[in-house]
Amino acid sequence: MENLNVTQPATEPCNHIPQLLSIKDVGHYTGLSRSTIYEMVNEKSDRYDPTFPKKVQLTQVRVVWVASEIAEWINTKIGAR
Repeated sequence: MENLNVTQPATEPCNHIPQLLSIKDVGHYTGLSRSTIYEMVNEKSDRYDPTFPKKVQLTQVRVVWVASEIAEWINTKIGAR
């Protein structure tokens, strides 16, 4: 997935808009199930992984993850093999 950039006039600095991933997208990119992802972010779970990116709570019921953080976590796992 591509990062999105906001086009600004030449006199304004270019702002980067972080890409956000749904739980479905996180599962797709990591190969993990929805329940495993939620267990990995739950500090009370036996499967808790403090290295897994923190979720972003958009509303009371909607959570997302920052795409660059998920990509970094995946690359760390690849590098550790």
